Amino acid sequence: MSFVQIQCTRCKVMFRDRAMRLQDGYSRQCPSCEVVLYFAEDSQHPFIKRAMRSARKARKELREAEAVRRAAPEPRMARSFAGRVRAAGRED
Repeated sequence: MSFVQIQCTRCKVMFRDRAMRLQDGYSRQCPSCEVVLYFAEDSQHPFIKRAMRSARKARKELREAEAVRRAAPEPRMARSFAGRVRAAGRED
């Protein structure tokens, strides 16, 4: 899970939120001063711009890592039945 640091526009406290949530139209309350922050791609505030840019970068890295993971062949697991020996004196 990837997180992004966000700085409040009012009280300047840093907090974090998931990068997948931080998209155009998302809003979040500051945990310190409880002002509502609105996240938009065309925001003029530098703190919002920085958070949106970081979230975009983090989502891109997650997509690339997922693509690499899907492209890699799955390792084959050898099955072992060594522990499944039936007792000789047991009657069913």
